[in-house]
Amino acid sequence: MNRRMSSRTVSLTSTFLLLAAGGTAACDNDEYVDEGFYCADANGVIVDEDYCDDDGGGGGGGFFIWHSSAYRSGYPVGSKLPSGGTKFAYNDSASRAKFGLPSSGRISNGTVKTSVVGKGGSGSSSKSGS
Repeated sequence: MNRRMSSRTVSLTSTFLLLAAGGTAACDNDEYVDEGFYCADANGVIVDEDYCDDDGGGGGGGFFIWHSSAYRSGYPVGSKLPSGGTKFAYNDSASRAKFGLPSSGRISNGTVKTSVVGKGGSGSSSKSGS
């Protein structure tokens, strides 16, 4: 009662397993994330977004745009952002562009950008532009 598999069956089974493994690997390497953005001071305390408006209303140095894939919308002004976010100077147009934000102007607190390429990482920050 020995049953032999034909070479066609073995070939199809192997092909299916390889495709399934490749599909799983593709899902694990997803580089797109949603990022939440807030205007906050150097300590991560949320301030009015007008302080991060570099089109005439900016607050000068000391204010940053903080972001993280863990940030959700709705944190109120005066609250401290959860740990793990990163920041860049509110007037850093290159960093704004990297995340699909307008290169200048006001960004509303709690803005969520969908499908941002790459993850900003946690605990690091860019040098602030003056």
